[in-house]
Amino acid sequence: MSDRFDVVVAGAGPAGAQAARDIAARGYDVVVLETEPESQFPRQSNKSTGGTFPSMLTAFNVPDDVVMQFTDSVVLESPNHHFEQPQAGAVLEFADFKEFLVEDGRENGAEYRFDARVSGPIMDDGEVVGVEYNGDQAIYGDVVIDATGPAAPLAKALEVSDLQREKQAIGIEREFEGVDLDHPDYADLTDTMMLRLDHEYAPGGYSWIFHTGEDTAKVGVCYIQNEQYQQYASDRTIDGYLQHWLETDPRFEDAEPIEGTQHRGSAHIQSPTGLSTDNFMAIGDTVPTIDPLWGEGINKGMQSARAAAITVDHCLTPDDRDTSAENISVYDDLWHETVAPKMDSRLFMTELMYFAPNDRYDRFMRDLEQLDLQTMRRANEGSWRAISKLLHPGDVPLLAKFAAHYLRT
Repeated sequence: MSDRFDVVVAGAGPAGAQAARDIAARGYDVVVLETEPESQFPRQSNKSTGGTFPSMLTAFNVPDDVVMQFTDSVVLESPNHHFEQPQAGAVLEFADFKEFLVEDGRENGAEYRFDARVSGPIMDDGEVVGVEYNGDQAIYGDVVIDATGPAAPLAKALEVSDLQREKQAIGIEREFEGVDLDHPDYADLTDTMMLRLDHEYAPGGYSWIFHTGEDTAKVGVCYIQNEQYQQYASDRTIDGYLQHWLETDPRFEDAEPIEGTQHRGSAHIQSPTGLSTDNFMAIGDTVPTIDPLWGEGINKGMQSARAAAITVDHCLTPDDRDTSAENISVYDDLWHETVAPKMDSRLFMTELMYFAPNDRYDRFMRDLEQLDLQTMRRANEGSWRAISKLLHPGDVPLLAKFAAHYLRT
């Protein structure tokens, strides 16, 4: 096996596999190092709800056969109200999706090395020139990409990533059959992805039900592990919160877990402290790139991968290759312009939303019913003017309390 490539990618998640897929299609030699053995992939790393949009499938040429269920709408729930918005969606069979990306990348020419645990960068004169893995093995590349998620062994060592523990969200999900998706006391969740804002079940976060066909659904909870957001918490573990929801919500009265479908994961709800340096880029949840407002990470991770592939082409196309920090910062520009524009305002809105009490969630649902679609779209995109239309004079004490917390962090 060769020990030198144009590009070395650490991690075979959606971001890493898509980066390799795009880079190989452009004619470059690329290798992916993945911790899991190939015989188990992606059992241990199958950590996503799989909720995304048909536009992602089209943009990245992903086949429909990795989709468990196409959905027609998104439902937002609070303790006593709900709001429904028509929005086409797709709930992926995440393992099938990841396997497709790997196989398609291989067909494009990407090489994969499984059972290859990355430990750190190989440095030369202060710049990364390769990757150490499995303790004593080395591989070299003109460009190195960290797509390992929150572990980020390369990005952390290069001081590109500074993921903050107080910004970390953890989640657990299981798939169930026998879910009552059209209970008379709740919105009809048939062909729907539902997110619930309710501190009883997810203090400082949200819970979800994603319809996956017939009477089956993905059900989970996640929340930020921050003392301020846990002001609404009891002494339950995250497993305890999921169990509490299952025991108290009548939609789950006859639900039974599907064997082998429990998944755990984590992501960071924060702005990136860095994205690239000489010969190096960080993509996907390594950055992090997750949509802060609704937790959707697949599309954003794939977009960051494509931005990295464009940057590789930009840096390696000239006869005299230039992978300096200045030249590779094209990736930073693409990330801020096309992957996650207005990140700061969307993060502010996200943190404020998770900070609010349950009764404010009920009012939020009523407010959404009064807003026009354009204002809602602009608020979701991070427009301060549109966000302001969701606030009321009675929110001043909440805003003051949140501001004090926000300044401390």
